[in-house]
Amino acid sequence: MIDPHGGKLINRELTGNSKEKAIEESNEIKGLTVHRDTLLDIGNIATGAFSPLNGFVLQNDFISIIESNTLENGIPWTIPVTFPVQEIKGISEGDDVALFDESKRPIAILHLEQIYKFNFNEAAKSIFGTIDLNHPGVKKMYDMGNTLLGGEVDMINVPSPIVGKYELTPEQTRQKFKELGWKRIVGFQTRNVPHTAHEYLQKAALELTDGILLHPLIGWKKKGDYKPETIMKGYEALIKYYYPKNRAVLSALTTQMRYAGPKEAVFHAIIRKNFGCTHFIVGRDHAGVGKYYDKYAAHKIFDTIGDIEIEILKLMGPYFCKHCGHITTEKTCPHPPEEQIQISGTVIRDMLSKGEMPPKEFMREEISKMLSKEDLN
Repeated sequence: MIDPHGGKLINRELTGNSKEKAIEESNEIKGLTVHRDTLLDIGNIATGAFSPLNGFVLQNDFISIIESNTLENGIPWTIPVTFPVQEIKGISEGDDVALFDESKRPIAILHLEQIYKFNFNEAAKSIFGTIDLNHPGVKKMYDMGNTLLGGEVDMINVPSPIVGKYELTPEQTRQKFKELGWKRIVGFQTRNVPHTAHEYLQKAALELTDGILLHPLIGWKKKGDYKPETIMKGYEALIKYYYPKNRAVLSALTTQMRYAGPKEAVFHAIIRKNFGCTHFIVGRDHAGVGKYYDKYAAHKIFDTIGDIEIEILKLMGPYFCKHCGHITTEKTCPHPPEEQIQISGTVIRDMLSKGEMPPKEFMREEISKMLSKEDLN
């Protein structure tokens, strides 16, 4: 089994007496009610999805990520995992701070080591390649503020699930792969309901591996993206009707979408390595939005980022060729653009928002028949 990023799968989830003690402590120490996205980050830190992070990054790590795409210790890392706050009344560096969800359920203890600020333009340019507030990731970072809390976390309770049984931890997926006897596992990232171009990429990768982790991102996404339960239902149908038995595992990655293009592609690859994947698919405009990134910028970054010790499958963007009569790519199809029908999540979401159903060239009927514009955020 592939080693986690940094060599060790982090576990910051309290159990037994330690958990009971932390619950009692949470009623006595200073506390904060935490934004849903930060809660999801706590869950991913605590279960090892963000290994080797033990908590929210400190200032030196933040600066190193922005300037060099590494943690301070040199381990490759491209997206700072931060705890932004609007105000810090009543808490100080060195405090233990109880973190609560909106229902006042204790989620974690933050061992607050640093309170620091960052340069918004510098960080946005590094992470997103732009400071344009029309970019959803940039806008969200701006709205959350530039005051950050840094320090290790101990999780008391798992944040409330979004899609229940599908929210497997890295330890659970690794155990599942062992049970299935898989040695070579490819991870697939998406924020969309599966369409035929996705299926083409997934099955191309399956030819090289023992199995695939279908790992849609379930968390904050921009308006117009799919609802979490819709994405999972789509993948349930795809696996049921179009995958060989015991060749696909479906799980949800509960974290926010950053829309950071190439930097997020590296982040996604590292996460899937922690879940036990030996390979990771990077296609056209991975984690992109609008026209902010070149369509293969996410391929190019892996040539410069350093060795993250997971094999990246750089696959071209599939399309339906009217002349060929099936899904293909520019690597294997000789026909001109006028013969090509481009397939993307954006195109299909636009069709649904207008009440139109995707044609069979775009999406399997078992999936398209269950969709409507109500399935969009």
